[in-house]
Amino acid sequence: MNPKMIVKVVVDIGMTVFLMLLMAFELIGRTAHEWIGVGIFILFIIHHILNWIWTRNLFCGKYSHFRMLQTVCVLLIFITMLGSMISAMLISRQVFAFLPISGGRSFGRALHMLCAYWGLVFLSFHLGIHWNMMMGMAARLCQGTSRVRALLLRILGLAVAVYGAYAFVKRSIPSYLFLRTQFVFFDYEEPLVFFFLDYLAIMGLFVFIGHFLAAGVRRIGKKKARI
Repeated sequence: MNPKMIVKVVVDIGMTVFLMLLMAFELIGRTAHEWIGVGIFILFIIHHILNWIWTRNLFCGKYSHFRMLQTVCVLLIFITMLGSMISAMLISRQVFAFLPISGGRSFGRALHMLCAYWGLVFLSFHLGIHWNMMMGMAARLCQGTSRVRALLLRILGLAVAVYGAYAFVKRSIPSYLFLRTQFVFFDYEEPLVFFFLDYLAIMGLFVFIGHFLAAGVRRIGKKKARI
């Protein structure tokens, strides 16, 4: 694996870790939440700098079904990240407290919740779209793969997705996605590890959906190309 690819992997892992910590807002404290939010935004910028060739070619070439899916997903992630940063400035009490902003806190809280939870969905979905590439890198590091290992990984992925669907409902994520409630419920007596395991499973659910939707879109594209 070349140095640039290693940096890309480290940045993506860092964004995933920061995302998990951000979802535990009340459990890690406001100050930590705000600084980690700045951190994930910086990693987001670095991620796009490392992938600047893709951005440069955005308006070049023909758009396949897969490329359209990928581009729409990236656009939605960009919108949620931008919305998260703008709303963070409106409601910040630490990092951006120096800004001469007055009012807009109610709107900022609603926008922040909306962007945070849709961002979780879209980032996980984006990860799923590129899951084949990551599995390919893992296979090269492990010096190949086997049918048994591939089968076990599929079974594990399905199990994570099923539990993720359960955790998705258990954690009231639909209520946050559609602003049915203005506040996120946290159980302060729950060990953090259970919180993170549930949210990782929810990520796994959308990685699973993204992976198989991307596979389906590629298959449709190949069928149309043969016609």
